[in-house]
Amino acid sequence: MSVRTRDTSGSLTRQSLMVAGFCSLADTLTFYYEGAGTCPAGPFWCLLVAIFLADAALASSTRLSGVVALLQAVLAVAGGLTLSGSGPLPHLNDTGTLIAAYRAGAWLRGLPAVLALLVLSAGSVTTGVLDGGHLTEWRPLLLSAVREALLAWLVGRYTAARGAHIAELEQRAERERERARQDLTDAVAEERSAIARDLHDVIAHHVSAIGVHAGAARLGLPDKEASPVALSLAAVETSSRAALLDLRRLLDFLHDRPAEGARQPGLDNLDELMDAVRAAGLRTTVSVEGVRRPLDGSLDIAVYRVVQELLTNALRHGDGRVEVTLRYAPSVMSVTAVNPIAPAGRLVGNSPHRGLEGISSRAGMFNGRARYGPVNGGADWKTTVTFSMDAT
Repeated sequence: MSVRTRDTSGSLTRQSLMVAGFCSLADTLTFYYEGAGTCPAGPFWCLLVAIFLADAALASSTRLSGVVALLQAVLAVAGGLTLSGSGPLPHLNDTGTLIAAYRAGAWLRGLPAVLALLVLSAGSVTTGVLDGGHLTEWRPLLLSAVREALLAWLVGRYTAARGAHIAELEQRAERERERARQDLTDAVAEERSAIARDLHDVIAHHVSAIGVHAGAARLGLPDKEASPVALSLAAVETSSRAALLDLRRLLDFLHDRPAEGARQPGLDNLDELMDAVRAAGLRTTVSVEGVRRPLDGSLDIAVYRVVQELLTNALRHGDGRVEVTLRYAPSVMSVTAVNPIAPAGRLVGNSPHRGLEGISSRAGMFNGRARYGPVNGGADWKTTVTFSMDAT
């Protein structure tokens, strides 16, 4: 049971106890002031206790609404029989009868609801007859039954019907919201599938062609093992195969169909990444400061991708070497890369810096930040990326 359900149930219980209490107070005080001087002591106190108990029953379970209605009708008739002949009858349980009629209309359905209404109406008519009325004068008796039973019963029916209508509207709105959420999920999945297809059709084709042509060129060299050209072409082949493997892995995740045991690379794959960039001609050194410890899966992937981007930037825009430092602190992990800046002719003018923007975005996902810019008088480029380990 949810907290909201328990709160609602407790509120209904408190309200029913309050209604029963005020009904008992109203009916007992009314009967006390009207009947104390005219009714015999014995019947007076017996009826006073009976009124209190009958009204207290209004706090009982809604399943007993028919029984409570019968109890109120019997009390009204019994009081009329007991006190008839001693003058005008005092008011016994008018308030209790009204609430019992309302409860019967609100909580009972079908034949039990109709029987409860008939019992209350019969009690009202019988009490009117015992109070000096005559069946031949049926209009006052009928109006009394309408006033004391039918109106409250109809209000109860209306309230229950309105509550059911509101509940139906809420359920319909919730179904619409759920349908909208599902439609959005389906649209996102379809868009991801479309992106995956485009990536495969465009990128995979060209990367495969690069690998094939690099392999063919390497095999066509007279000295396949020792020449720098052969080593560079072998690095191109290796990098293209690694790129295709990463691409297929990402496409599987976009399709929500990751292969058995497949995962995105993390810092455990750092040595393979270093070997690939070294094969491409980038002299790379990696140092670790602090106590190295395993990272949460998403943070591990983010750090790996940041290191990969830093090495790619150093390879494209640097001057042949890069120093990478991983620093582990109690609550923060940082990656620093320093590389010489290439001669001006090798820099890309008006670069949109999408790689650096991606690095900043990954750091921001873990309450971190990225700082970058030239150092040592503009000779070197330094990038420092921090990740909050508490954000995982």
